[in-house]
Amino acid sequence: MKINFKNWQEDLPAGLVVFLVALPLCLGVGLASTNLPEINGLPNLFTGIIAGIIGGTIVGFFSQSRLGVSGPAAGLISIILSAITLLGSYEAFLVSVVLSGIIQIIAGFLNAGVISNYFPTSVIKGMLAAIGITLILKEIPHVVGYDADFFGDESFFQPDGHNTLSELLYAFNSILPGSLLVGVTSIFLLVLLEKEYFKKLRFFQLIPLPLLVVIIGIAMNFLFTLFIPELKISEKHLVQLPVANNLDEFFKFFTFPNFQALTNPNVYIIAFTLALVGSLETLLSVDATDKLDPEKRSTPTNRELKAQGIGNMFSGMLGGLPVTQVIVRSSANINAGGKSNLSTIFHGVLLLLAVLLFPTILNFIPLATLAGILIIVGYKLAKISLFKQMIGYGKEQSIPFLATIIGILFTDLLRGIAIGICVSIFYVLKKNLKNNFTKKTNQNKEIEITLAEEITFLNKGTIMSEFNSIEPNSAITINGSNCQNIDFDVMEFLREFVHVTSKNKNIKVTIIGIKEFEKK
Repeated sequence: MKINFKNWQEDLPAGLVVFLVALPLCLGVGLASTNLPEINGLPNLFTGIIAGIIGGTIVGFFSQSRLGVSGPAAGLISIILSAITLLGSYEAFLVSVVLSGIIQIIAGFLNAGVISNYFPTSVIKGMLAAIGITLILKEIPHVVGYDADFFGDESFFQPDGHNTLSELLYAFNSILPGSLLVGVTSIFLLVLLEKEYFKKLRFFQLIPLPLLVVIIGIAMNFLFTLFIPELKISEKHLVQLPVANNLDEFFKFFTFPNFQALTNPNVYIIAFTLALVGSLETLLSVDATDKLDPEKRSTPTNRELKAQGIGNMFSGMLGGLPVTQVIVRSSANINAGGKSNLSTIFHGVLLLLAVLLFPTILNFIPLATLAGILIIVGYKLAKISLFKQMIGYGKEQSIPFLATIIGILFTDLLRGIAIGICVSIFYVLKKNLKNNFTKKTNQNKEIEITLAEEITFLNKGTIMSEFNSIEPNSAITINGSNCQNIDFDVMEFLREFVHVTSKNKNIKVTIIGIKEFEKK
């Protein structure tokens, strides 16, 4: 796919905003995914940065998703940790990442992307709202200076026995005044400067608000250091990019796959698992991103699977984590005014330049500032208007929507989605059971039952109940003119009703449009 420079004036600032959002997420997911002291020689932070660079540049180039942004996903962390432990080395795990990319490319050619057509809208919107709420809850501790959990953490339950809600209690008992002041100021400015009055000012049209807030956060901590030392934010509460003093040190950040691991059957199992879960997360994000797109463009999902596969092959070869399309970065791109793939490619380039040229400068950024930016992203995903809209659609839409939110908040993304889909299926079946026929009674108390186009075994119970309730000495017309298919079980019941029950109850039966009975 060609890079579209037509809207560069919107795409470059949007890419910068996505970079600011992606930077702590890549670092956080990288740190969490590789925090295994029993595995020797395992790099920590840079694995996530590599995945972010590949997700932005390589996937951004090959994908036809105009606004989707790819990178390391927090939803894969538990799989990654288990896989590295099972295989015994990160180099062996990288072989699985490469193979998962090949599997995704094959899946794209097999048109597996069609799966995305079957995600209910209520579930997708529930996912967006849940991710927004999760962002807010997860980033509040970082705003107040409690950085016990990594950036981008999504799961409700934590390895240390805590959970999303208990972490809030610990956070409010561990407030750092400097971080709190910077974080609250960041949120306040992001809300205030979004007002129409400030948007019209030339200065705020030239500089993205998140960048301005980051600069102010750095400046505040610098002033704390000079004039109010007790408010100074320490290094562990700032961005911690790995710093390379020269190219040799930079290249040492990379790890390469050990293809001797191809003889290990577990490598293939893990590859398939990564491909399956990563593809599902990607397709869910694609669907959600298309719904957020102001222009309502449709992403070719099979092409997206191929692009993700190419990205995972590159990421695995260079020592990076698996990549998927991710909704937080994609929604940040949309909110920042991104128009084309240039914004996601630019964010990937900035991640590369950040590590190469100015990591020391970025390491002055307070995590509280970046947390404030993510909280605003979360708020935009979980606006009250979305809840009002979905509730206004009635139970069939609102209950799966709410079930998805609750499921994601108290488990994780994929489990929550599964819960939402199950609830949606329940309502589909319930509706199907109700809408299998219509009944009319005329002035002469003659009954006409018109069968629906498709009658399955699921409809047998309601049809039996209705026919068995017909009073003796009645007259009934069974109209199957519109019916394309009648399940064997239902047809067997109709035969029994026409030939036995109706005679026993002296019910006059007229059949229309059902060939088997018309022949007789």
